[in-house]
Amino acid sequence: MTTVDTLALRSPVRWNRALLALTVASVVLAIVAGIGIFTDPRILTGVPIWLKPFKFAVSFVVYAWTLAWMLAILPKRSRAGEWAGVVIVGVAVIELTIIVFQVIRGRTSHYNVATPLDAILWSAMGTSIMVLFFAHVVIAVAALRQRIADRPAAFAIRLGLLISLLGMALGFLMTSQTGVGGAIGAHAVGVPDGGPSMPLTGWSTTGGDLRIGHFIGLHALQALPIIAYLLGRSRLAGKVRARLVLIAGGAYTVLVLLLTWQALRAQPLLEPDGTTMIAFAALAAVTASATYAATRRA
Repeated sequence: MTTVDTLALRSPVRWNRALLALTVASVVLAIVAGIGIFTDPRILTGVPIWLKPFKFAVSFVVYAWTLAWMLAILPKRSRAGEWAGVVIVGVAVIELTIIVFQVIRGRTSHYNVATPLDAILWSAMGTSIMVLFFAHVVIAVAALRQRIADRPAAFAIRLGLLISLLGMALGFLMTSQTGVGGAIGAHAVGVPDGGPSMPLTGWSTTGGDLRIGHFIGLHALQALPIIAYLLGRSRLAGKVRARLVLIAGGAYTVLVLLLTWQALRAQPLLEPDGTTMIAFAALAAVTASATYAATRRA
């Protein structure tokens, strides 16, 4: 079975229905929030108030569908993984409900402990995210324990799950930042949240932003399987494709760490200093050299 066959495999009876329902519900919320961005004039932390629920809804669309697909293509059904998927759905419902509720109230949801109600809601969100993290670990373990015949696909799925865990873990760094207005955390480093930012993403353009490494890390879940799929359409041998997926996973991990390191040094994404540029150039050079070595014989 080739990588293309493995990554295209579908087993409708094994799709996690709860995760698919979350995907659909998140699509609906993304549409509603998207409309709210253009119809609700309120601004919160420097961006349209409905931008946060829009971004979270889109994120859960991609995340829930990807997990449902991964569970569906595992050679054997994982009951623990299936139940972990259901737990993730419950967590997502709590997260999205609180985010939307706070938008309706005109208040921030993350790191907000300004009032007793705000503190309760933020505490619920913090607890639910921890639950999601461990549920994701269960799915990762399920994928690691099963024997997936195609090695490039196996590496892509396993590395994607593990690197996305790293991305989740980096999100906890935000709670160590000094917020404003009674907040107990912040996204930005070196500048207050709500300052000048990039379109759509909202990432700071005047200071570091921890959401960048967090975001890139989370989407290893999609990036590495896509790389494996594209490699599967080439004429490269399976061993070569497997090596290339491993190289891509290693480079992706270092990229996530470099982006976080840059943010912690209060540097905007598009304004790296000389040291940061050298680090990124070294990563590119090492990755290119490893790729050349892996494909030279082929």
